[in-house]
Amino acid sequence: MSDIDPKFKDSLIFLPLGGSGEIGMNLNLYCCNGKWLMIDCGISFADDRAPGIDVIVPDATWIADRKEDLIGLIVTHAHEDHVGAVARLWPLFQCPVYTSPFTAEILALKLAEEGLADKVEVNVISAGSSMALGEFHIDFVDLTHSIPEMQALMITTPYGRVLHSGDWKLDPDPVVGPSSNLVKMQKVSEKGVLAMICDSTNVFKEGVSGSELAVQDSLDDILGDIPTGRIAVTTFASNIARLQTIAAIAERHDRHVVLVGRSLHRMTKAAKKVGYLNDLPPFLDERDAGHLPRDKVLLLCTGSQGEPRGAMARIARGEHAHINLSPGDTVIFSSKVIPGNEKTLYGLHNQLTEGGVNVITEADKFVHVSGHPARAELTDMYGIVKPKIAVPVHGEARHIRAHCELALSLGVEQAIEITNGNLLKLAPGDAEIIGTVPSGRLAVDAGGLTPLDGDFLSTRRRLVYNGSISGVVIVDEKGQITEDPMIRLRGVVDENLFPDLQKMMRQEIVSRHGKLSKAEKQDDAIIEETAHNAVRKVFRRIAGRRPITDIYVIRFDDE
Repeated sequence: MSDIDPKFKDSLIFLPLGGSGEIGMNLNLYCCNGKWLMIDCGISFADDRAPGIDVIVPDATWIADRKEDLIGLIVTHAHEDHVGAVARLWPLFQCPVYTSPFTAEILALKLAEEGLADKVEVNVISAGSSMALGEFHIDFVDLTHSIPEMQALMITTPYGRVLHSGDWKLDPDPVVGPSSNLVKMQKVSEKGVLAMICDSTNVFKEGVSGSELAVQDSLDDILGDIPTGRIAVTTFASNIARLQTIAAIAERHDRHVVLVGRSLHRMTKAAKKVGYLNDLPPFLDERDAGHLPRDKVLLLCTGSQGEPRGAMARIARGEHAHINLSPGDTVIFSSKVIPGNEKTLYGLHNQLTEGGVNVITEADKFVHVSGHPARAELTDMYGIVKPKIAVPVHGEARHIRAHCELALSLGVEQAIEITNGNLLKLAPGDAEIIGTVPSGRLAVDAGGLTPLDGDFLSTRRRLVYNGSISGVVIVDEKGQITEDPMIRLRGVVDENLFPDLQKMMRQEIVSRHGKLSKAEKQDDAIIEETAHNAVRKVFRRIAGRRPITDIYVIRFDDE
């Protein structure tokens, strides 16, 4: 598409295609006078509504159709829900990418996996610097988060300034990287801010999110009370500050840190390459753990959310090639429970406990702080930025509603509830949602991307919950059934509980077939449909299920 839509001319527009009305999968767009700037391009993780799928990405078709007007992609930080979809989706829009040194290292690994290492223009921008893209002037402002170099963006346009916060908190002692640069935030806000597009994750939490240094002190005390046995700590691999914390504590307690899990090796390598974690003793590989006394080891593991293929789950199942835990050992889950993961994670906790392992979680002791702002921090940021308009993002509907209410209580003139696909005109004139564009979620499956709500995954869900039936009906030249129909079930019911089931299905097929006319019996499609409906009727009656059913007709001539 080459012509600019009139609604995008002479205006400043904000459009989320991911991350609004949900937590994760961030993809945000700003339009100034017809030219678009993308902020972040992340993934989400699948749940049981997408069986066999691990990763979800936003549907970027709408902006891909306008890629000639897309002038760049800025990635605020290296968390998966902000950078994880770049390598998957970049071929659709093929624009330059801009990000900080650490995020660029993580992105480089992802691009290499997709065979795009030499194809994507990645521009490394120093944290806290500034740049211009078309009519957008962007000031990068350091804010603390649970990963280095999280950059808030003050975007200056002919229509006013917009602060895109990214993920952040106000941690005075972040352990890794600088504290939030509130002096610069104050300076870039002095000339007035039209709107703040802001993180809503912890809007229900009173007070502040807490400091990483406080977690370090608490973990230090906990390790001091565990003099014997192996200790395993599992956390998010991207939480570089937590890795620093755990490594420093392990050294104080005369334990060697063993990295268990591929993503931990990747993250630590990237961090060291740009200057982080270099003041620590060398990390050991999991193959070296068996050569050390058990009370001299601290295992740093992936799988803090109970992921079946994560290191911690494999260790708990006794399936890890190099690592095992014994009765009396301790596992610390230094992370929060992400909503939706409770059942899986609690199952892992119980599996470890049944093996005699001591399990410590955030419910037991102070082992984790969030990387997102609580209400007091949000209040402080609104006091510094003083936007006219609040646009909460990075939250579900209830988070966004509560964030709007908070912003209005702090004196913000207007707060707008937004969801993916909403076209929000910020200027000129009153801010308002002027329409919607197609948005959605795509599942990453073998061979590429498929719609999460499409026929393919709908069929897979039906297979999971209803099972499948396949059958063969053999007829002669006149369409008469010559053999008993052959029916095979997969995951529909336990046939041992229904000893007459095969007989019931055959009788129903034959009965319905017998009611067909001579002309209908000459049509294989009608015979298939009749047998299909017969089998489905049986299962609706005995089990209330609608299994995927495939019936095949084999017709033999009289000879």
